[in-house]
Parts: sequence; C-alpha cells; structure tokens
Amino acid sequence: MTRQHDLERIDQALHAALVALEPFTPGAVDATMKSGDDPVTAADIAVNEVLLDLLPQPGEGWLFEETADNSDRLGRDRVWIVDPIDGTREFVHGIPEWSVSVGLIEHGRPVAGGVCNPATGERIIGSDETGVEYTGHRPATAATSLKGATILASRSEVRRGEWDRFTDEPFTIVPAGSVAYKLALVAAGRADATWTLTPKHEWDIAAGTALVLAAGGRISLPNGTPPTWNNPDPLLPGLVATSAAIAAEVGRLLRPPKR
Repeated sequence: MTRQHDLERIDQALHAALVALEPFTPGAVDATMKSGDDPVTAADIAVNEVLLDLLPQPGEGWLFEETADNSDRLGRDRVWIVDPIDGTREFVHGIPEWSVSVGLIEHGRPVAGGVCNPATGERIIGSDETGVEYTGHRPATAATSLKGATILASRSEVRRGEWDRFTDEPFTIVPAGSVAYKLALVAAGRADATWTLTPKHEWDIAAGTALVLAAGGRISLPNGTPPTWNNPDPLLPGLVATSAAIAAEVGRLLRPPKR
C-alpha cells in the first residue's frame, strides 16, 4: 500500500462526500440533538454511510463520529478516523465554515488526511511523504513571529469569552467554525496557528493533524506533549497547531503561569 494510493482513496472519499451532500442545502437543513447538545442532520448520516462503505478495507480499522465505535480498531495498524461533517452547527445555520474530514492513522501516527469545505470550494490534502496540496483562493500568510500572525479561534469559544485573555496580544484573532477546517488552513499556510483548550474527539482533529504535520508544522496537546491516537477513549484534552516559525512563541504564550 503506497502513500499515493492512500491519497487517491482520500480524494475519492472527499468527492463521494460532495456527491452525497448535493441534495442538502446549508442553512435549510433540519437538525436533531445528540447527547452533549451537539446537532446531527440527515446530511451527516448520508456522508457517514458513503465514507464508511468506501474507506475501510479488510484489515483496516475505523473510527467515525456518526457510527458506533468498534473496539476492533485498537488492534489495527491502519485506522481511518473520519468526521462526515465537522462544524454541523455552522452547516445548519448556513455559515460557510464546515468541512468533511478524513484522516488516516498508521502505527499510531497521523500519516495522511484530507479536508474539504464544500461551501468555499477549498480542498486540502496531504501526507507525510508528499506534503500538502491546497485548492482554493484564500491568500497565504508567512508570519515569522506572533506579531502580525493570523490565529484561528473557535467561534463558540470566542463567544464564551475563552479568548478574551489574548485580545491584547500582537496577532489577529479570526473566529471560525470547524476545527478540522481551521487545522487544514494552518497546514495550507492560510493561517499561522489555531488552538483549542477544550476537549476534542479524535475524529475532529485527526485529518487536520496529519495535514499540519505533513506541512512541517507543530502539533501538541495544551500541556505541550504530543497527542496519541487510536485511543480506547478518543476524547483528547484540546490541541495546539502552529507553523514551525511561531511554535516556540505559542508554546510560551500558552504555558501555565508559574505558581
């Protein structure tokens, strides 16, 4: 199995997801609430079914948000970790900040991923062997320090005041939905960093993590340690993603104050 073949499978999966989404209109979709006050729509389920049928092959494990977890994945070397629609809340409200997220974990490492935003036409795909390819029209950024950098923040976290402590910092905070989309934009050089200090599931961040790493960026948990993948409990305590150029500065910024 070559990495190029993995990328072709991811590309086919993203295309299939776009086809499955054609009957649905963002902003005009009914949603029901799952546990934790998270919305789910018929579109989530339709995309989930298509990708579950298309991606895992014999011998491969899977972890999909809208499918009951299967512990068999814990013994697999290759595991697909997928969020059929990341940012369902934005999808329901017609905000163009949602995405389809497909990640591949191999021997416990995120090695390939693809994220597409059907609302904007952006597509980011890449791997540890090939780097990252971006299709879209968003201008690139190349900040070499936090001064002047563009930092993507969770729209809901900003609304809750969790980013207030950063308002006097010398960077621009841009609220956005879909953590997978934000991570992909960092990987594509369309933002300099993003972080969330609240828990996220592996399916939210696996593909974006693979892309950031493929682009030479840095990934860590909020405490600075590297995340592990394909865990029995797929909930992680948050994530920090940055370009290599500003990783050290972000680490110092987020480090808890000494007591």
